[in-house]
Amino acid sequence: MPSVLVTGAARGIGRSITEYLARRGWDVVAGVRTQDDAEAVAAVDARRITPVILDVTNDDHIADLVASLPGRLDGVVNNAGVAVNGPMEVVTTADWRKQLEINVIGQLAVTRAVLPKLRESRGRVVFMSSVNVRMSMPMLGAYSASKYALEAAADAMRMELRPWKIPVVIVEPAQTDTDMWRAAGDVVLETEAAMAPEHRELYARHLAGMKKLVPVAQRMTVPTEKVSAVVEAALTTRRPRARYVVGAGPKAQVRLMTNLPTAVRDLMLRKVTGQP
Repeated sequence: MPSVLVTGAARGIGRSITEYLARRGWDVVAGVRTQDDAEAVAAVDARRITPVILDVTNDDHIADLVASLPGRLDGVVNNAGVAVNGPMEVVTTADWRKQLEINVIGQLAVTRAVLPKLRESRGRVVFMSSVNVRMSMPMLGAYSASKYALEAAADAMRMELRPWKIPVVIVEPAQTDTDMWRAAGDVVLETEAAMAPEHRELYARHLAGMKKLVPVAQRMTVPTEKVSAVVEAALTTRRPRARYVVGAGPKAQVRLMTNLPTAVRDLMLRKVTGQP
């Protein structure tokens, strides 16, 4: 049976990918951060799913990772990630470090650790990105920046690993039906509460726009199973594409937004988020 490492497997898209691939006959090493998460993931299918404690920002966890992997590894799905919200003026240096450590540096550290095994098996590297890399939105600049950085690294890696026939594939979901998206309204409120009073006043229209946008976006979420199916295709298709956008709606959105002049795109995104 093929085997794969999935990071950020405790919940959301990562949990869906883990369970989907296990049902499809994959042996899945599921990277989670706590023992409780490990037990919960293993309970789904102890025969196919092997949890491993893996904080992608923890050097010791990365160093110990290879010993937890099967003899043959056919792929890694770099899914672990977080989203830092708020206007650029407000995002702290500590939050920037957190955003980039998890979404970029940690992903690359995991990939470096498993590359010798992937070279042996001619396996694949999958990076979970976002359509936000195609259109950075107000209040999500830090998150979008991390995905821009991740994709730049993935593009370089794809060319560098070509001599060993190791495909590097980027998957770009839009809003997905996960606990994170279902709680998006609460996240906006938490972001607002954490801002200094003067910043809440300055960015009142931005915050109001996000509060209106979230319910609309929640009604347009893509099922996690659709994302998981695209990930499996990235792992198995004979000649995978460099990038996969998940869902017909997001594909049309990306085609439209990426072909617009910057000024027009900015105007549309400002209007969508309730800004002048």
